[in-house]
Amino acid sequence: MTEPFDHRLVWFVGAGPGDRELITLKGYRLLCEADVVIYAGSLINPALLEYCKPQAACYDSASLNLQQIIDHMAQGIDQGKLVVRLQTGDLSLYGSIREQIEELGKRDIGFSTVPGVSAFLGAAARMGVEYTVPEVAQSLIITRMEGRTPTPALESLEAFAAHRTSMAIFLSVQAIERVAQRLIDGGYPAQTPAAVIYKATWPEEKTVRGTLANIAGLARAAGIGKTALIMVGAFLGDEYHYSQLYHAEFSHEYRQA
Repeated sequence: MTEPFDHRLVWFVGAGPGDRELITLKGYRLLCEADVVIYAGSLINPALLEYCKPQAACYDSASLNLQQIIDHMAQGIDQGKLVVRLQTGDLSLYGSIREQIEELGKRDIGFSTVPGVSAFLGAAARMGVEYTVPEVAQSLIITRMEGRTPTPALESLEAFAAHRTSMAIFLSVQAIERVAQRLIDGGYPAQTPAAVIYKATWPEEKTVRGTLANIAGLARAAGIGKTALIMVGAFLGDEYHYSQLYHAEFSHEYRQA
């Protein structure tokens, strides 16, 4: 038997990458029981709100500022209601939950978090690729190009490109020409495989694959200008090596060669 949700807390829920069934079971239960839902309307699949009960009060945070969001949360808590903040993807990536948690703390309101499936995971799953291919790449860099939100000086695209490992680049497709050129300038060969996936796992998902030399043109031709992830690295190419884990001649704790 599952424990009841604490109505004294604001529940932050990762909505997943888009497919309404890719929310966690706990997140689904929270949406079903919530009395107040503040959701990121410009980013989440609105079909998720179909899980909410008819009498739930649902607020689109796209038109709200931080204090208005906190006011809705606080009012719900004061009234003994179950309050859910529905965020895109996973809370730990570009989720802006820290500032909300800090403001809730100023009002002595606690919180709990429910992780979600990030778009970089949904995109890889939809494409059937693995970021960490043996002998090709064993690291993944998750980043974005600076915009109104600056990035630290040591985290430039050029600096990361020098590693030539797998990359998942968020919130940058609107400037994909600059992204591709900066990655080449930083050290990736121009023929490095690249992909752009628009709304991964959504019904309207769209994917283009190419190289850093041509991916910008392919994305523009496909009409992709926002809500897309850029994926870069040899993991998208033809080179592949089987892992040792399941090799018949490889012994480990659970199996003898």
